[in-house]
Formats: sequence, structure tokens, C-alpha cells
Amino acid sequence: MSESKLRSPSVAVTQEEYKQLTEKLSPKPTVLKNALSAFVVGGIICSFGQMIVNFYMNYLGLAKTAAQTAGTATLIMIGAILTGLGVYDTIVKYGGAGGIIPVTGFSNSMVSPALEYKREGYVFGVGGKLFTIAGPVLVYGITSSIIVGLIYLLIR
Repeated sequence: MSESKLRSPSVAVTQEEYKQLTEKLSPKPTVLKNALSAFVVGGIICSFGQMIVNFYMNYLGLAKTAAQTAGTATLIMIGAILTGLGVYDTIVKYGGAGGIIPVTGFSNSMVSPALEYKREGYVFGVGGKLFTIAGPVLVYGITSSIIVGLIYLLIR
């Protein structure tokens, strides 16, 4: 192609026209739909967790606090398994914050980085990356509980 056939670029769009064009082409927020799906998904997860706690209390005879601890551990295990199978990502895609906020979301955030590095081996890949996200959370939680415990000890 010869250079004589090329035309010089023309950018004759004002800021106001550009703003109107971007508003027209930008996707509209679906706040109500997102909030409703987060409410439904989070509610289903929490209701399922309550059913697990009730099962532990009624059928296995555990005390309420022991059943709640076992129920939380069970939800963490289920979240890890569903993350490993690739199912939990679909749940979060549909439910948004409703899938991230419960303890299963914490489980998902621990397992996901580990799965990404599985090909590097179980020690350096999975073991090394398992606490990438959970590490700071655990350190903060443990440190906070120690500080609160010391304050409680001093006040009492």
C-alpha cells in the first residue's frame, strides 16, 4: 500500500461525547439481582451448615458447642472438596458474596492457590502456597486473640 492512500487519523471526539459513549456502552449494574443471588446462596450455605450442626447434636449426641465446632470443620472440608472439584467456583460466580462470606469461602481461598501450584509438587507447590492467603489471616487472628486474652486477664 502506498502512503498516499492512508488518511491521517481524526480524533474529533470531545470529552462530553466520549463520556456519553462510555455510559451508553458500559454494562448496567445489576445490584438488586446480585444482592438477591448473594442472599440466596449465602442462605443456602448457612442453612446447610445449621442442618449439619443439628445432625451432630440430635443424632451423634454432641453438645451444642462441640456440634458447632464439628459443623464448622465439616463446612470447611466440604468447601475444600468442592473447590478441588471445580464446583465452588461456579457457586461463587452465581452467588458472589454469598459464596465468599461464609466459612466455605475461607476454605476456597486457602485451597485455590494451592491447586494452582500443584504441578510444582506437594511440598513446594501445594504446601508452599497453601498459606499464601490464609497465613496473614491466621497470624492476625492468633495475635488478636492473644492480645484480647491478655487484656481480659489484666482486667479481671
